[in-house]
This record gives sequence, structure tokens and C-alpha cells, in this order.
Amino acid sequence: MHAYRSHTCAALTAANVGETVRLSGWVHRVRDHGGVLFIDLRDHFGVTQVLCDGDSAAFAELEKVRSEWCIRIDGTVKARDPELVNPKLPTGEIEIYVRELEVLGAADELPLMVFGDQEYPEETRLRYRYLDLRREAMQQNMTLRSDVVSSMRKRMWDQGFREYQTPIITASSPEGARDFLVPSRLHPGKFYALPQAPQQFKQLIMVSGFDKYFQIAPCFRDEDPRADRSPTDFYQLDLEMSFVEQQDVFDTIQPVLTGVFEEFGGGRKVDQDWPQISYKDAALWYGSDKPDLRNPIKMQVVSDHFRGSGFAIFAKLLEQDGTEIRAIPAPSGGSRKFCDRMNAFAQKEGLPGMGYIFWRDQGQGMEAAGPLAKNIGPERTEAIRQQLGLGVGDAAFFLGGKPKAFEKVAGKARDVIGEELNLTEKDRFAFAWIVDFPIYEQDEETGAIDFEHNPFSMPQGGMEALQGDPLDVRGYQYDLACNGYELVSGAIRNHKPEIMLKAFELAGYGEDEVKSRFGALFNAFHYGAPPHGGCAAGIDRIVMLLADEANIREVMMFPMNQRAEDLMMDAPSDPTSDQLMELGLRIIPQE
Repeated sequence: MHAYRSHTCAALTAANVGETVRLSGWVHRVRDHGGVLFIDLRDHFGVTQVLCDGDSAAFAELEKVRSEWCIRIDGTVKARDPELVNPKLPTGEIEIYVRELEVLGAADELPLMVFGDQEYPEETRLRYRYLDLRREAMQQNMTLRSDVVSSMRKRMWDQGFREYQTPIITASSPEGARDFLVPSRLHPGKFYALPQAPQQFKQLIMVSGFDKYFQIAPCFRDEDPRADRSPTDFYQLDLEMSFVEQQDVFDTIQPVLTGVFEEFGGGRKVDQDWPQISYKDAALWYGSDKPDLRNPIKMQVVSDHFRGSGFAIFAKLLEQDGTEIRAIPAPSGGSRKFCDRMNAFAQKEGLPGMGYIFWRDQGQGMEAAGPLAKNIGPERTEAIRQQLGLGVGDAAFFLGGKPKAFEKVAGKARDVIGEELNLTEKDRFAFAWIVDFPIYEQDEETGAIDFEHNPFSMPQGGMEALQGDPLDVRGYQYDLACNGYELVSGAIRNHKPEIMLKAFELAGYGEDEVKSRFGALFNAFHYGAPPHGGCAAGIDRIVMLLADEANIREVMMFPMNQRAEDLMMDAPSDPTSDQLMELGLRIIPQE
């Protein structure tokens, strides 16, 4: 017999009754029924009930074991009495009568319990992550993650892609976040960087003549943490293709992700139609470039109804350049109580409030109510109602100013309204491509032009587009949104050196700086670079959605905490004097 087990803790059934078996695992739960000990023995695969009484030579030793001791038992498979069968367990028809026991690893008093659904502080969970990971939900999440990655790989190979690895130690390359720098011992005073993404390398692979590339790529960014973002590292399904247009990339990644969500989505609906929405329209309709389309609410511009109206705040606001008033329709939200609640939400978000109108039945017809309705009068109110397609029992909320100042709050308000009024459809994955991103933005204070999004994107219209107003330039850049999260980002790349120089020139980067910072890519484009493009899908976020988790740390094996600390491994840590000396570094204490 094997030294540790003849079966796993999920393998035995009534067909094994009478057999002598060996199991190894962790003590999940101990129950003492007056001279008879029952233990739920757990391994990665499942749970088997074992029992022992005073007639067994192992009884005295089994009395000593406690939760999470790792043990090996030998025993005989017995059928449970019919009334004691547990249909919830694959092994629920049997139990093991223990005849021999070996303690493989005793456990001290536990800082957190594996059995049960107790909630523990995140600090405790991360410090003792190896215990936290034993819990059933975490075992399922990590298994799901592994299976998703395996499925992605197979689907990519099936589409003719090959997997190639790119360097982990490389040069600094701006990708929109801070680099993690690595000091060089052999070149004192110089630094490598951990790659924020394989961006330049995968483009160079295309220039090298490989037609299709993909990689399950680790990426490193020194970022502020969020619930849907790790502060240090993450993994993405990274891909690039030669001789393609934007739609080719869409047609490649859609079946991969559709298949993954259908395979692991637990029966939830997976939208097959992925609309393409311009960045401008996404901001207008949803207040976000990663909209949740399960929520049917679309915001609209209603500025004309407030110009010269009796509502002085909006009327005066509209006299300023670049301002507008937007409405958030709220079907079935037509009660003063709900409107007051949303007004309080806006105040919590830092706004003075949020104007509203709601429509109610007064017996002799529909009436518009609320402060705005009184100020602008019935004619304007009715025009707003008709534009928004609302009726009795509905409401609308209004925000005004320069769109960039209120869009984010408007988007949040739309999400809250959809949730509170049960308009957001659950059990569904709703996808949308966000396209036509602006390449440039202007600093309102200095007037300087800089890149708003990926600087490696091909401008729509090529060199000709770069001759006009930079703020009008759109790139062949795209994101894929799902249920309010950005899952994919990509672009058709700028592969022509003269266009690359002009694009960077508009953002204030001279030719020397382009050659210095992106020398390999710039040089490679002089030797027959093919048109190419691709994208990257965030594996952590995809698994988070599939696992129905709200926090990305629930689907990462060993995540950092909110302060980018590894409490288990005590990182970051202080270097030794010898290490600093060898690297030619000195730490200057901060004030």
C-alpha cells in the first residue's frame, strides 16, 4: 500500500464497503459521541467521515488530535445506516472504521478556523494565508483560476496562436503606472525594471516575423490598490497579431472569452452580442468607460430645457462655456423618499446635491413633483419627461457643470439607481467594446498636451490626423467592459516611425527622447514592420467575476494587503548593509 493513501477523501463509495484503505488529510472537525469519535477528514478533493471506538488500538491516539492536524489513517470501509447517509457528500454513503493512526503534522492553536464560515480580519487572513487557503471557498477559487487559465491556453492554441515568453528583467517603459525598479550589481547606479506589461516585446515579436503570439504574462505595476486591482502584480492573457485590423482582434478574443464565461459561469447568461460604443458616448450615457450594461439606464443631455429657465442654478451654469445638464432616468423611482435618498448620496460624493423630478398620479392626471418641477414650470417638465420616455411612478435626476467634473459621480449614481430599483439584471455577463479613445488630453491649468491613453496606438487617419487639433485625434484603441469592470485593453499599434515621432512630438517629446526611451521599438520600425495589434485580458478580474467575488484578493493565491505589504513573508523588508554595499546604494532617511 502507498505510504500515505490508497484513495483521496472524495473517492470512496458504497462499492468500496469491506475494503481496507489508507487516507491522509487534515482533521476538519471532531465530534465526541461518548466513547465513539467521529472525525471529518479533509484533503484537497473532499471529505470522508472516519470513526473510532474503544475497541480500536488507535482510539487513545485519536482522542489527542485536534482541528487541522495532518494525519494518516488505515481502516475498513463501512456502509452508513440508511438514516445516516449524507447525500450532500460524494462519500456520504460510507465511513471508515479507524484501526491505525499516524500523526503527520500536529497543529498549534489556530489563529483562524478552517471549518465553518466565520469572518476574520483581512490582516489575519493574509498573515496566515496558508490556513485561509484551506477553506472550501478559497480552494474552489484557486481551482477555478487554474482551470480558467488552462481553458484560455487551449482556446488560444486552437486558434493558431503559440505561447512565447518575454523577459521579466528589462528596461523601464512607461505604461501609465510606476515601475518597480531593480538595482544592477554589475552596473552600479543603473536599474532594471519589472515589466508593467510585455508591450514593447510583443510588438518586437511581430516585427520578428512571428504571426501570432500569446502569453499568460505576469505584469508589475506600483499602483494604489483598489478592490479590483492588485497594488503590485497581476496576470493577463496577452496576445498580438500581425496584418490585422481592429475587428480582427475583436473576432479573435470574443470566442475565447465567451467560451470561458460559458464554461465557468455557473449557468449565468453570457451575452453573445458585444456592442461597440465610442468612448464619448460611453461617458455621456453611462458616466464611465467601463459601463455595466446589465443596467438599462442611459443618461441624456437635457441642457436646452434649462436654458433661460426659472431654475437659476442651472440657467446661469449654462451661460459658461463647456457646461451641460444631464439627466439620469429612474424608472419606478418616483417617490420623494427615494429621491431624497439619492440627493443624500450625491452629497456624500461631495456635490451640493442632485436635482430631481418625479411623476405621480393625482387622480385627475399625471403631475410632476419636486423642486425642479416648480422652478421650470409644466411645459419644460413635460418636454423632459417625453425626451426621457418616463411616466407615472418614474423619476429623473439631474447634474450639471463641465462633464469631466461630474461624470464620475453621475456614473456612480446610475449604478446605485439601477441596484436600488432592481433594474440591474443579475446572473448575466454583459460585454461591450469601448472604442475611439482620444489619444491626447489638455491640462486645464497649463494648456499642455499629453497622452490621455496608450501612446503606442495608431491614430485614426494616420499622419494626416496629426496635422490638426490634437484633441480631435482618436486612436485605434479599445477596451472591453463587462459588468462594470474593464477586462481587456488593446490597440492597433503605431508601426510607422515617422507617425510615431509626430505623435510623441505633439505630447512634447522630442526625437532624442523617443529614441532614448523607446529605442528598440523605434529602430525596429525602420526594418519592415508589419501592421499589427492585440490586446490583454486581466485574468484576475475575469476569475473575480466568475467566482462572484467583490475583491480581487479572493482569487489571488498570495496577494498583498491594501498597503502593498506581504504580511506572511514580511515584505517589503530592510536590506542588509552588505546588500546595499554590493549594489552601491545608500538609504537616505525620510524626514
